Amino acid sequence: MTHKDHYNCQALLGNLSDYVDGCLSDELCQEIDRHLNECEDCRIVVDTLHKTIYLYQKSAEEAEVPGEVRERLFRTLKIEDYLQS
Repeated sequence: MTHKDHYNCQALLGNLSDYVDGCLSDELCQEIDRHLNECEDCRIVVDTLHKTIYLYQKSAEEAEVPGEVRERLFRTLKIEDYLQS
């Protein structure tokens, strides 16, 4: 890996969250896409992040917090007012 390649990887990682969220300009996204086409390590990082987000969202949809756990959490956080809802 050359110094230039290492810099491109660091730049990608610095923009990774915004890239995955779709918050970057088209020009920057295209530049990142070009880098991903050439860099397997960064493709693995981006793919892993996509899968992690997917699994988190999927489990959040299916997860239901039991009432007792919810009450303990709200009391611990001192937000008992929300227990009424």
